[in-house]
Amino acid sequence: MAQDIKEQAKVCYDLGQLELHGLTCGEPREDIVLCLHGWLDNAASFLPLMPYLPGKRVIAIDWPGHGLSTHRSADAYYHFIDWVYDLLQLFEANGWGAVDIVAHSMGGMIASAFAATFPEKVKSLTLIDAIGFINANEEQTTKQLRQGMLSRLQGKKKQKSLHITEESAIQARVAVSDLRYQDAALIVKRGLKKTGDGYTWRADSRLRMISPYRLTLGQAEQLISDIEVPVQLIYGEQGMDFVASGLKHFGPMFKDFTSYALPGGHHVHMEQPQQTAEKILAFIQQR
Repeated sequence: MAQDIKEQAKVCYDLGQLELHGLTCGEPREDIVLCLHGWLDNAASFLPLMPYLPGKRVIAIDWPGHGLSTHRSADAYYHFIDWVYDLLQLFEANGWGAVDIVAHSMGGMIASAFAATFPEKVKSLTLIDAIGFINANEEQTTKQLRQGMLSRLQGKKKQKSLHITEESAIQARVAVSDLRYQDAALIVKRGLKKTGDGYTWRADSRLRMISPYRLTLGQAEQLISDIEVPVQLIYGEQGMDFVASGLKHFGPMFKDFTSYALPGGHHVHMEQPQQTAEKILAFIQQR
């Protein structure tokens, strides 16, 4: 029997310089399924999935700079490798052993790097419309660095969009994504804060800055090749193009890998939560 969505509870983890907020359901004694969202999403993106994972302690966090979690300090930025450290700190703060991880989009890339580096902390990894890593040719290093530095300068001059109503913000998110209205509403409502004149985004503006460096293809391939834990990919038939190309390139590099396509787009776990959950539970139980 699926759990009622009202049974979700709030959680907060103190990492010292940062607080990670999130949502959870299930009993503390049950095995953990840790859910990691994508870029500019938040923990609410896993709300449709949670009711279909009975018997599990489901924990969905907001990454730093997202949702209700702390922003990085004023002198910091959002480097990819720092997300891996955030995840490591979360495990250390809770004294967790190995857990099952479900990770969407950017969260999938972070979780893949984490699984390669700290296999003793991962029982299994389910990737949602994400495989491999965003990478760049070595020849692009100088150009990437220039774009990243200029992006920081330009980002200081930009102000966040102001929306008079929540409805306006939801429609804005729908317009720049393949999200259905009801799914966008879940993410947006957690990602907004009230101001005197309306609503603005909670997400740290620095998240939109261009990264000053990327992994090379060789580095990305090594990380994937070093993943020892079982991995499954669940992707949308109308999902991101990089997933289809990544499946062909990176798929054969995993040591224990399965993949499934479901009807839907990039947020297929929100569109098809029951089918996605069935795949997750079957995968976990097999392992």
